[in-house]
Amino acid sequence: MARDPSHTPAASGRTPRIRKAIITAAGLGTRFLPVTKAQPKEMLPLVDKPTIQYSVEEAIASGIEDVIMVTGGGKRAIVDHFDRSREIEFYLQARGKDDLLAILAEVDALTDKVHLCFVQQKEPLGLGNAVYQAHNLVEGEAVAVLLPDDVILAATPCLKQLMDAHEASGGATVLACRRVPRNQISRYGILATGASRGPLHEVVDMVEKPDPDSAPSDLAIFGRYVLAPDVFAALHRAEVGAGGEVQLTDAIKRTIGAGRVVALEFEGDYYDTGTIPDYLKSNLALALKRPDLREEMLRVIRELA
Repeated sequence: MARDPSHTPAASGRTPRIRKAIITAAGLGTRFLPVTKAQPKEMLPLVDKPTIQYSVEEAIASGIEDVIMVTGGGKRAIVDHFDRSREIEFYLQARGKDDLLAILAEVDALTDKVHLCFVQQKEPLGLGNAVYQAHNLVEGEAVAVLLPDDVILAATPCLKQLMDAHEASGGATVLACRRVPRNQISRYGILATGASRGPLHEVVDMVEKPDPDSAPSDLAIFGRYVLAPDVFAALHRAEVGAGGEVQLTDAIKRTIGAGRVVALEFEGDYYDTGTIPDYLKSNLALALKRPDLREEMLRVIRELA
């Protein structure tokens, strides 16, 4: 009999609240070379703030207390962005630039709302390895994971939607998912599902970038997760796989059956910054939603067209 994905075992008691989130920012950004030779891809702007700031803001809005940022070599700019810059403040104060000082204050305030720490992935060994670098700081708790390439804006933050599903399902690992067009299926990890209740699905298998003709569904995994502790146990035993990397999806797959894995079709607007065309499209789409930029962007589009 298929398991109800929203069922909470009566004996399990109340599921502990998710307190910590991992944001992975250790990739080399090779798709964006040469700009990423010395500039972290996560610091590329989405309109007027770096893409990684959207992830930190989402974590804060979801009630996260501690953010563990996993970075790699040459990522000092990320640390500096979330640090206070007295030099710029003094410069703006001396010139009466109060509007720009207010913008700086908004960034500075982020670290007043969440404890931010940094750990390093010493080699680019994949997402699974990057997530595992935070295992000592997670201390056996379930933890949220955000991938900065995926920017998701919603009235209820996507991560909070997953955290609520984790609690409602009795502490299951929860994956963010959305249905994708057939011609995009081969770009994503695709889910095979069992029982479903509305937007929540029991996961029975995961297939990485399948051919559309053999894909088990059109439900694709997006860059938000809540990982139960058994996923870290699987990552501890993981070996380097395809592409010389440790795959997070492989570790999650190994917990299916012994543990619980569910997927939630999240609500919200999704902006992909993982490739140059998608990054440019996301910038334009967000700019067109800004009242202060919309008319100017429309004028530019008409001129270029």
